[in-house]
Amino acid sequence: MAALLAEDQTPPPPKPGEPVTGKIVSISGNRIIVEIDGIYTGIIAGREAADGFGTAKNAMVGDDISSYVVEDENSEGYYILSLRKASREKAWVKLGEMKTNSEAVEITIREANKGGLMTDFNGIRAFIPVSQLAPEHYPRVNGANSSEILSKLQKFVGEKFTVQVLTAEPDENKLIFSEKAGLSKKREAAMRKLKTGDKIKGKVTGIVNFGVFVMFNNCLEGLVHLSEVAWGKVSDATSYARVGEEKEAIVIGVEPDKISLSMKRLTTDPWLENVEKFAEGEVVAGEVERVGSLGAIVKLDKNISGIIPIAKFGKNAEGEPNVDLEVGDKLKVTIGKINPDEHRIELSRESVTVEEEKKETKKAEK
Repeated sequence: MAALLAEDQTPPPPKPGEPVTGKIVSISGNRIIVEIDGIYTGIIAGREAADGFGTAKNAMVGDDISSYVVEDENSEGYYILSLRKASREKAWVKLGEMKTNSEAVEITIREANKGGLMTDFNGIRAFIPVSQLAPEHYPRVNGANSSEILSKLQKFVGEKFTVQVLTAEPDENKLIFSEKAGLSKKREAAMRKLKTGDKIKGKVTGIVNFGVFVMFNNCLEGLVHLSEVAWGKVSDATSYARVGEEKEAIVIGVEPDKISLSMKRLTTDPWLENVEKFAEGEVVAGEVERVGSLGAIVKLDKNISGIIPIAKFGKNAEGEPNVDLEVGDKLKVTIGKINPDEHRIELSRESVTVEEEKKETKKAEK
């Protein structure tokens, strides 16, 4: 008797907030009627039928369908069901799988703030921190100016990015995507092949006070330091490159987290060409163009200067260097050591300056 009563027990009615699975008995427009446990009837309609997985669109009479109960039985005898809420549960499961498998997904950028970009995945809000953007999208600005960063990030609203799941915590409703994570394996493989001396061609991704960033091989980014942009003194890299422009460079350093590039070394060093006219031991005329704590810089011609080291000057009564030269003074100097690697010519003073020579010459003429 107890067994018969147990078999004849009516299943409890669905409760709001609980998941249910039922069989589709009819579909009319955007209304899906679902039979639950063969006794209760639920309805999925309107916005509750949109779940981001296309469940309602692909549903057919006779299919089993999972949903969430959002309201008790109404006056028409229907329990109000939601695919939308069930979708969030499925989405979190899917996100967990994607994270485990390092699976990539394409998303659309919805908003931007100073810390990164906002998007969503099947109704779940997600964040892409600035630190997780790929090199081509990283907002490079001088002085970390937050207004400039925001301005650059806002340009990506509406664009599609390919990302991977970095953090998925449903209990905290926390979803973080990473754009650069998708490049990690590709980057590691490319880094293994990269070596000093390689010539590369890439796109300028950023220009800052200290140099130019260039992305190449679709996954690597290197820095052309300001001193490697062009031969001679470079104070503003924007005179030599523009964001989005293609540039060629040569690899001059490879470290795990840093690639150093040079644009200037693709061309002949003009200093080396110009210095050939000077020889060690030669006496030449020059003009003082700067005096500092290291000595006096003497211009030998339009392109070449040398230094009289501070140690070459005598000392005054206080024991300090007696630098008796001023900017503009003309004098004769002897070429000492020429160091091509450092672009340095060491000079020593001759005892008679050019001006003194002129005076001596005039006296002799009289």
